[in-house]
Amino acid sequence: MNERLKGYLAGITAAVAYGTNPLGALFLYDEGLNAASVIFYRFTLAVLILFVILKIQRVSLRLTAREFKILASLGVIFAASALTLYSSFRHIDSGIASTILFAYPVMVAVIMAVFFKERTTLTTVFSILLSMAGIALLYQGDGNGHISLLGVALVLVSALTYAVYIVIVNQTGIKMPPFKMTYYIMLFATVTTALFSLVSPENHLMAVPTWSAAGWVLMLALVPTIVAMTFLNIGIAKAGSTPTAIMGALEPATAVLISIAVFGSVFTLRLGVGIALILGSVLILVLSKAGKSN
Repeated sequence: MNERLKGYLAGITAAVAYGTNPLGALFLYDEGLNAASVIFYRFTLAVLILFVILKIQRVSLRLTAREFKILASLGVIFAASALTLYSSFRHIDSGIASTILFAYPVMVAVIMAVFFKERTTLTTVFSILLSMAGIALLYQGDGNGHISLLGVALVLVSALTYAVYIVIVNQTGIKMPPFKMTYYIMLFATVTTALFSLVSPENHLMAVPTWSAAGWVLMLALVPTIVAMTFLNIGIAKAGSTPTAIMGALEPATAVLISIAVFGSVFTLRLGVGIALILGSVLILVLSKAGKSN
């Protein structure tokens, strides 16, 4: 299989996996956990699972000084992105937050063009615009015209840090087994989240209240963390940072489908058109790149 096609498939898998976040997070919020606790337990369990996998595979956990610096930076940045996004939910509707968050593919494209002289094609621009139009259609507001500037600022910081994460993975060209890379990023992200909880009184770490909550933590650790992070890093390495970022449009589309299937949301023509635009943007990007590689 073409390496770039493998990257596209990895990026799509990562986006769909990330889109399952609400499935576990909403249940954990109902159990009384705060945002930092959800993120901390999600990351911690992911680290433990990955450690066992690496030991079974007999993968060396040694790092060079360069690898340590890169992975520590990625862990801090990823934790910052998660914490600012979850914190924004206190100030603005999560649907609005998800819409604003999708500014990150544009940020990735701008960073790559300005700092790394990556050529931005008309196809890439069109794919970004098409996917953003689809994301906008997925959001259905509650009629409240007030939007917190602090909430918007937090989401933009989340989008920017996520964009920087993607660019760093792409530009450093770090080479190591995918699970090992994910393990160390999650390890540093866990430490960062724990430190954040110590300086943020409203985000102090809380005990997992029930076995049901523990089950949802396990789901979050496996699907939107281990699976998503591992395939995201593979996608960036094989397909590039900008295409992988654009495929992230499948994240909110997946969240909407889960909301319909699990939480009883109504499927409307508007949602259908939004999902179709997102799928179309990804298909256009993949076909255009595939055509160039043949």
